[in-house]
Amino acid sequence: MIDHVRKYYDQDPEREWKRFESGLCEIEYLTTLRLIERHFPERGRICDIGSGPGRYALELAKREYSVTLLDISKRSIEFAQSIFKAQGVEAERFILGNAEDMNCFQDEYFDAALFLGPCYHIVEKNGRHKALSELKRILKPNAVAIVAYLNSWGILRTGVVDFPHRFQNLEYVRSMFSELVFEEPLSGFTVCYWSTPEIAISEVEQVGFKVETYAGVEGFAAGMSPQIETLKETDPEAYSNLVEIAVESSVLPQYRDATDHIHIVVRKG
Repeated sequence: MIDHVRKYYDQDPEREWKRFESGLCEIEYLTTLRLIERHFPERGRICDIGSGPGRYALELAKREYSVTLLDISKRSIEFAQSIFKAQGVEAERFILGNAEDMNCFQDEYFDAALFLGPCYHIVEKNGRHKALSELKRILKPNAVAIVAYLNSWGILRTGVVDFPHRFQNLEYVRSMFSELVFEEPLSGFTVCYWSTPEIAISEVEQVGFKVETYAGVEGFAAGMSPQIETLKETDPEAYSNLVEIAVESSVLPQYRDATDHIHIVVRKG
């Protein structure tokens, strides 16, 4: 199944790079940066695991962190290298690798980490446990990581816009109140795993992480992508205010359980 994921991200790394320029995805990006600013150390070694084309890693490098990127997509890693070079920014390492086997890193090497892709695409529970255990191993004691999951509770809401035809199947819609595994590529996406906040938190705790907090990174704006895009084009000031409030409110319980992506801030004991 990993081959499906690799093939998907190898197709067009620039698409993933540009994804954060859309209205709703910009909120996701800025919310994640807010979590980084609040929970990461002021300096140190950061590992971006599932880095993709390096959007977050580049920003962290600009903030004078020592950044290592790891991804299964060769073209994404090459794209990141070209972006870093073009902007005159250095990374400690660019690694083509798999989150389930990070033997390229020694124990307790990193001060913090991003883990924003692996739990989307490792569909086997044992595989996610292995990857999360590897994440814990490479972090220093008391280090922080941000672990992301796709959230079926939020995707249920988004589906009204993105895949309304699926609501013809009542059994399928009801199934979205729990975790879902897609072992074959979804249309327009790839092999993936959808969790729920409860299950995701349980998974990271099972490997020994302490959960500090978690955010629904789209905030109250989740499920309203077309309307937000329209607002961005027609009323930039209103859009800017919406983004600011969505980011600020992303950790509020009334919103964070109903967004497409949940980002869990964990600490190694």
